[in-house]
Amino acid sequence: MNFKFVIDYYRDLRPSNIKSPKYKHLLLLLFWPVFGLVFMILERIWPVIWEAVTGKALVYKEVVSDLDAYIPFCEWFVIPYYFWFVFLVGMALYGVLFDFRALRHYMWFVILTYSATAVIYLIWPNMQALRPVDIPRDNWMTDIVRGLYNFDTNTNVCPSIHVLGSLAVCFAGLHSNTLKGWGWKAFFVISTVLISLSTVFLKQHSIIDVFAALILAAVCYPIVFCVICREKRNIGKAEDPTKKSKQKQRTYHGISL
Repeated sequence: MNFKFVIDYYRDLRPSNIKSPKYKHLLLLLFWPVFGLVFMILERIWPVIWEAVTGKALVYKEVVSDLDAYIPFCEWFVIPYYFWFVFLVGMALYGVLFDFRALRHYMWFVILTYSATAVIYLIWPNMQALRPVDIPRDNWMTDIVRGLYNFDTNTNVCPSIHVLGSLAVCFAGLHSNTLKGWGWKAFFVISTVLISLSTVFLKQHSIIDVFAALILAAVCYPIVFCVICREKRNIGKAEDPTKKSKQKQRTYHGISL
């Protein structure tokens, strides 16, 4: 990780040149505030608009499976559940600084799957009623879970955004030319599995929400990695262009400069 080169690379970044080929990868990050606004509208504003226009409360379809009854509540999963935020932010930061190729994979997968999810929430409002009325234990982890329940609504759950976001990080990491080795691969896969499991063990999601996310991911994966982010064979491992300053065609993290 050449921090000096990263600083030099971004030294001339300005609002006026952010659309240039050198910096246009940063524009993908604008999806996050846009989606945040859309999700807030779906959660807080759309039900109010629906009731004002139709005179009836917005009806949410309950998503539940018989398998959910066999999954116990386990507060220990609050750790991987909240690690999800570190997982997503960490990949975004790493991509911006050290691996533009991974950033493109990550963000396009998020853009495609999250946009599809927002459309699903709009045309098929859904919810879950799996949260325990009385949490069986009392400790610092259950206190965090109670805070989660108070902060987060139980609506707009299928497909699970938690699962889709984790898969986005996992796929980008597994395809990365800089995060190589079995240690990194194991980290991405295990983290994604634990985060996905946390959604059902904390009773934040039905198992159906997880399967729906997996199906959506399976549909979007080839679109992202084989169509949108298709790359030439000669674009390979990320290289510090300062090491090959005499080359006319240089690459930085899988992107031609």
